[in-house]
Amino acid sequence: MCGIVGLVGWDRDLTLQKDVLIRMTRTLIPRGPDAEGYWLSPRAAFGHRRLVVVDPEGGRQPMVRQRGEHTYTLIYNGELYNTPEIRQALINRGYYFEGHSDTEAVLLSYLEWGPSCVERLNGIFAFGIWDSQEQQLFVARDRLGVKPLFYSELTGSLVFASELKALLKYPDISPIIGKEGLAEVFLVGPARTPGVGVYEGISELKPGHVLLYSANGLQIRRYWALPNNVHTDDLETTCAKIHDLFLDTVKRQLVSDVPIGTLLSGGLDSSAITAIAALSLAQAGKGPLPTFSVDYTDNDKYFYTNDFQPSADGPWIERVSRAFATQHTNIAFDTPELVEALKASTLARDLPGMADVDSSLLLFSREIKKKITVGLSGECADEVFGGYPWFHRQEALEAQTFPWALHVENRLQVLSPELLERLQPHDYLSRRYEEALAEITQLPGSASALHKDSRTLTGDLQREARIREITYLTLTRFMPTLLDRKDRMTMATGLEVRVPFCDHRLVEYAWNIPWETKALEDREKGLLRRALTGVLPDDVLWRRKSPYPKTHHPSYLSAVRTWLSEIIADKTSPLLPFLNLPALRDLMKLSDTIPSGRPWFGQLMDIPQLFAYLIQVNFWLLENKVSIQ
Repeated sequence: MCGIVGLVGWDRDLTLQKDVLIRMTRTLIPRGPDAEGYWLSPRAAFGHRRLVVVDPEGGRQPMVRQRGEHTYTLIYNGELYNTPEIRQALINRGYYFEGHSDTEAVLLSYLEWGPSCVERLNGIFAFGIWDSQEQQLFVARDRLGVKPLFYSELTGSLVFASELKALLKYPDISPIIGKEGLAEVFLVGPARTPGVGVYEGISELKPGHVLLYSANGLQIRRYWALPNNVHTDDLETTCAKIHDLFLDTVKRQLVSDVPIGTLLSGGLDSSAITAIAALSLAQAGKGPLPTFSVDYTDNDKYFYTNDFQPSADGPWIERVSRAFATQHTNIAFDTPELVEALKASTLARDLPGMADVDSSLLLFSREIKKKITVGLSGECADEVFGGYPWFHRQEALEAQTFPWALHVENRLQVLSPELLERLQPHDYLSRRYEEALAEITQLPGSASALHKDSRTLTGDLQREARIREITYLTLTRFMPTLLDRKDRMTMATGLEVRVPFCDHRLVEYAWNIPWETKALEDREKGLLRRALTGVLPDDVLWRRKSPYPKTHHPSYLSAVRTWLSEIIADKTSPLLPFLNLPALRDLMKLSDTIPSGRPWFGQLMDIPQLFAYLIQVNFWLLENKVSIQ
């Protein structure tokens, strides 16, 4: 993977902007620690940082190719998983390849098929291509938004980059946030509304979209959406297709010229990936497979079972590692490390994030990077196959809001009356929720399509329509938060982590499967478990879902509470105007006695994570010298 920066404009000679381009690009060194490249012309300039994974020599960037009168220049961040098919199709059309990188396959695809090339690509990517003859920029982002891309349209120019920190190094872009940015940080965060860049004047190119920019202006087009097809396969056929798609996906994602391994939690998703990867490498004579797990000091003493975390991971990790003869490394962190890394994880994400869930992954990635450069992870299976608690609980099905944020009052109680008055939180969240629902296209001829609104249906029809809504919300509003986390925390350490469950073919197929089939045997991800029969031992296959591990040590609550106390005691803290200090102090006093199990975001973010999130907000405001508009 890599980091990319691009400038296009008609108001100045960009060959004179190399110093600016270098400053922007070098903010992305962690994403691309292995190589640096620049390309400048009067109207377009590109900067690139490279993490070498495939074809060290043949994949150098920016990459330039000629066709007729046209010169095309590419910067690319990503990984293509159908490179062999793309290469063969282009060779059949007379193209010659100088190397074996997927970068060259992407560029030559654009030469042959133009903007429609993205519809042929299977992978995770964000890239820009400048056509010197047409004086036009083409930018694309992968279907599910695994790889990031932000941009800012200024007078007579466009600037884009992999991360916000690069854009903030551009002279005409300032770290200013207004009402929308405040609402995203204090009401929606650590999630983010698709397309919103939080800072004034910065936008995100949404997943599944392309951008065209020329002297005539900016055009954005959606090239992919979840397809709406009536699912006609019987159960046996459905299981077989999921099984075959998943095996194909994992095997495709094992392609690498550098050491590769898996992140193993002992749950269904990471264990299935590990099983396929271990067997594939063994068959190729490349084993054993390196696997890695994360834990926390004394977690065994303080772990307790609840609805969100039914069992500890340790014994299951050992079970899977033994079964597939992996070379396993368990990495454990203590509270001081997790707390201190709240700063580094905020810098990596460019925004306040998922507290210790982020910081632990950042620390984990640093350790993994010492042994491998590419990892495979089980993210997104819960979104695709209905694994989260909110798919199965009546409270979530009935709530007219985002189901991972049912306990919004837990965060609103500590916000100042002035901020609440300005943001009107319930109105803002309701508007964002309704916007998301309005995007959903129901299946042709279904009862929900005929009624338009799942709330007017009854019984089983209502439940099916409602779960389809929740699936859409989860795929498009919750999953991007985890993909952001995975990309920023891993790439901040120069580790590339791939997510097989985000293969668009698998997502498209699963999207239209009826809920009663997905929830086979009345189990979370029941269909996926059935489809993977024979891949894993039965006890691992049917283990109850447990989320990403977090620390249960009471010292974590104590540490973040102490740090937050220091922040609110400092009259210069930028966070203070946004807080209801009496309510926050009361919460801090009572925090030892408040039972967990009512997270204000997702499954893992409870009272300790609320304190940690506020610490991250304060650090972000200070570090970026954020101005409030």
